[in-house]
Amino acid sequence: MRGVKKANLPSKLCATCGREFVWRKKWEKVWDEVKYCSDACRMKKGKA
Repeated sequence: MRGVKKANLPSKLCATCGREFVWRKKWEKVWDEVKYCSDACRMKKGKA
């Protein structure tokens, strides 16, 4: 078996909604820069 189990992936809290989200393969090279759990939260960042 290769890879890492889902339970062992790193996680962060979304800067907009406060939800916890986990690492995704597409964020592999930019994980330190990821702040939002979704595009919707990224678009809401200045509102509310």
